[in-house]
Amino acid sequence: YLEGLNLRSKRPRRHVTTRHRHARPEVTALDQCWSMDFVADNLFNGHRVRALTIVDNFSRECLALEVGQGLRGDDVVAVMDRLKHSLGRIPQRLQTDNGSEFISKSMDRWAYENRVTMDCSRPGKPTDNAFIESFNGSLRDECLNVHGFLSLEDAQEKIEQWRQEYNHFRPHSSLNNLTPAEFARSHQKGPDL
Repeated sequence: YLEGLNLRSKRPRRHVTTRHRHARPEVTALDQCWSMDFVADNLFNGHRVRALTIVDNFSRECLALEVGQGLRGDDVVAVMDRLKHSLGRIPQRLQTDNGSEFISKSMDRWAYENRVTMDCSRPGKPTDNAFIESFNGSLRDECLNVHGFLSLEDAQEKIEQWRQEYNHFRPHSSLNNLTPAEFARSHQKGPDL
């Protein structure tokens, strides 16, 4: 009695292996690749806060640490636009995970309009985005686990203080014992440098 009924067979899943993935090019200059991710914590009253972290993979400089309670794809785009205008530059490539904020239509449109390549890590492979995962671990160990945040404003203030210390006062052995800000300044191109 089901004769003539066309049923689609289930398509087999495609499994992408690492050998099929293109090797990421080595980062040799500022703005070749930025990494983005979110880290979450709780306020003293139990409300959740999230921090959008953006790091330049070459200089290790934290370009933005946006703290809020309901950050979405549009908020990520707003932060990227703010960085574009305040720094006067954007990355060639953005490394992210597959979070809904990073694969949103607004983020996709922003990347297309600004000619930025989106590079999403493989699901379940945080090592694909090692720079930002390492940065987020430092943020958690040195700031989020140390401070109790009384309010969103308190969290924003303390996290921004930590970002300033990280960028301007903490030398990195991988950067020839320069701070990320010093290393970035020493590699900037411009007429006045």
